[in-house]
Amino acid sequence: MLVAGQRDMQMMDRYTMEKLGLPGIVLMENAGARVVEEILASFSNQTPRVLVLAGGGNNGGDGFVIARRLIDLGVEAQILLLADPTRISGDAKIHYDVYINRKLPIFYLHELSMKEVNPRLEWADVIVDALLGTGVNGPVREPLSRVISLVNEYKGNKLILSVDIPSGVSSDTGNVDGVAIKADKTITFVFPKKGFFFNQGPSYIGEWKAVDISVPPAVAANLGLNLPQLITEDAVKNSIPKRPATGHKGTFGHVLVVGGSRPYVGAPIYSAKAALHSGAGLVTLAVPEGIYPMAAAQCSEALFLPLPEENGHIAARAIVQISSALPQFDCVAVGPGLGRFPGGEKWLKQLLYALTGQALIIDADALYLIRNDLGLLKGYNGQVILTPHPGEMSRLVNKTVSDIEADRLGIAATFAKENNIYLVLKGHRTVIAGPDGEVYINPYGHDALGKGGSGDVLTGLIASFLAQGSSPMNAAISASYLHARAGEEKAKTLSNYGVMPLDIIDGVKELLKESF
Repeated sequence: MLVAGQRDMQMMDRYTMEKLGLPGIVLMENAGARVVEEILASFSNQTPRVLVLAGGGNNGGDGFVIARRLIDLGVEAQILLLADPTRISGDAKIHYDVYINRKLPIFYLHELSMKEVNPRLEWADVIVDALLGTGVNGPVREPLSRVISLVNEYKGNKLILSVDIPSGVSSDTGNVDGVAIKADKTITFVFPKKGFFFNQGPSYIGEWKAVDISVPPAVAANLGLNLPQLITEDAVKNSIPKRPATGHKGTFGHVLVVGGSRPYVGAPIYSAKAALHSGAGLVTLAVPEGIYPMAAAQCSEALFLPLPEENGHIAARAIVQISSALPQFDCVAVGPGLGRFPGGEKWLKQLLYALTGQALIIDADALYLIRNDLGLLKGYNGQVILTPHPGEMSRLVNKTVSDIEADRLGIAATFAKENNIYLVLKGHRTVIAGPDGEVYINPYGHDALGKGGSGDVLTGLIASFLAQGSSPMNAAISASYLHARAGEEKAKTLSNYGVMPLDIIDGVKELLKESF
């Protein structure tokens, strides 16, 4: 499923009206009809009373259709208009006039005091937000902001349903500047909006559903819009490597995890376990010899390559041992638990030169060590995946974390293209970008994953799928989805506080068994 922004949808609507010849009033009628269907589906055992809060733009036009069609179906519905009726124009004016000409129930905010708004809200079982839609730029002004605050007080007691996007939420960024409707459900048109998935957006949209209003999804391709895609379960089912019944450990690839240090013993273990429990045939852990006994005791299922160490970290001279062993590996993950150490930048550069084209994942402190030498990535004779969190990303692009969070899609897409790599920009929500401009958004995951070691599990999952033959994009999609869903599912029994890295691995195994 594609994901669109404000300008994208404006272009698609215009194309549908001007090139395909479908009038805007028909699109508005279709939009209202789809919302009515969803309202009635939510109240299959009773007939609700519905208050539609309408603005003066196209979102308000949808609202006039919703109220009219509900009334025609025998539902008690009325409109509270929060705009100057003399300034309503275009398609919205046509539907407003139809509503008025039929003398259907309407109240005007300018005729009511704020004390009179609450009884209207109290009367309704459903409050429909058709105030602003996707056109929000900046804070919501009075008196809409006060009405929105009143509506939010009914959260949990009534169904609050937003049309296209909750009023006050930016459709491009998810930012809320001041107040916004806290919806229980959002019925959006054609595609979900980018703002559903970033910044405050996920906290405001509630459950969402994209519905058809006769704007063909193919219009996006006709216009040359390179829209991000949403990761779905079906996409993951097509991405996960298939396992032939005649396969053996050699069939399913050999992963090398290079990392670990005295302060960070667990990180490479989590990566190794994640890789093994998601199907990799063999995993070798290359760790400092000082932590080898501890690592081997905790991960007996892995093979080991103990390395010379200095001050608790992998020594520079260890590159000789790693280089001689490299030809046997299908995928190399470097960074989990590696730490930062003198000469680390030079050591990592030597490692990249020694590799023979294996799929390469760079994570954790390896991202720090390569931050000043990104040119190495372009020249690497193989496929590279970087897996930074926003703090690591900020060092890679010399921007603040706030800058990263404000434009996750744009920064990820640009970085992947410029450096000819695949990027997994972790966070809420994870963005996956490829060198060809392809971008995916993972709509799953929450704070249960916010714990040390969680990212190391993700690295192991990506490495596993790469070693089993997945393309870098498919490996990143599958791993990101399973990682996030496993965290969500485990939180249901362990709480958002109690999910540990090994729990995520258990959750991945359960998902693979149940769904894949």
